[in-house]
Amino acid sequence: MSGNRPALKDVLIETAASLQKAGIEAPRMEARRLVCWAIGCEASALLSLDHLPEDAAPKLACGIAQRCTRRPLALIEGQAGFWTLMLSVSSATLIPRGDSETLIEALLSLRPDKRSVRSILDLGTGTGCLLLAALSEYGQAYGVGVDLAPDAAALARANAWRNALSSRASFLAGSWFAALRGQFDVIVSNPPYIRAGDLEGLMPEVRDHEPARALVAGEDGLDAYRLIIAQAQAYLAPDGLLIFEIGQGQETEVTELAAIAGFALVEARADLGGIVRALCFERSLTPSQSYA
Repeated sequence: MSGNRPALKDVLIETAASLQKAGIEAPRMEARRLVCWAIGCEASALLSLDHLPEDAAPKLACGIAQRCTRRPLALIEGQAGFWTLMLSVSSATLIPRGDSETLIEALLSLRPDKRSVRSILDLGTGTGCLLLAALSEYGQAYGVGVDLAPDAAALARANAWRNALSSRASFLAGSWFAALRGQFDVIVSNPPYIRAGDLEGLMPEVRDHEPARALVAGEDGLDAYRLIIAQAQAYLAPDGLLIFEIGQGQETEVTELAAIAGFALVEARADLGGIVRALCFERSLTPSQSYA
């Protein structure tokens, strides 16, 4: 008996209309995801349903209300996919983005031998997405993730357990290299890189719901790169690889900062949108002596 329950197709249409009115860019796709979240099913299961289950209606209404305030869909769902992993998310960290997978692609391109990477450091680890994705590919590697926020480090630790990688990953709360010793085969980082003056112009999903400390890096957006690059030589193995995510148009400035500190650019890799997203560096044979 369907009673007065609305047809599922009508629920999807009405949900999409509400999202479109709120300015959501892909309302039909997000409507399907919200309905699946409310029901607790995979997208393929919608094909076998004629009506929205009665107990899912309040949850769906709550989800629609949150999304119409521009709360990110991933925060409503509580999780986000990255590489081959599913990760828990929270307001303590940035939400993993597909563009960041470019760093993993670059790493695999430059270190195709899966035995060549034994230690990985992820600075500003957030959800742990970069470190855990790298560990999923390099089965003999151990990794350390560092984040300034204890809540973020705890979330990353939970994601390591969720993806059966906890035996090869440790997460620390601290400022960049402050709590570390030793050297690593790979240092990877998606640091803050937004200019302070650009914060207000970001999409409300980012500006209002993701932590500013993980977004903004000074007036020119380069403060985090300066801090990391200045210390990275001491923590990178002699034949190690330093990989950064960068913002649009930052390629030249970050490459120059790295060159001054003794690093040579070995690959600049673009994301699916054609924007250079990953810069990969190795130690230079002729480092500049002017870094101060």
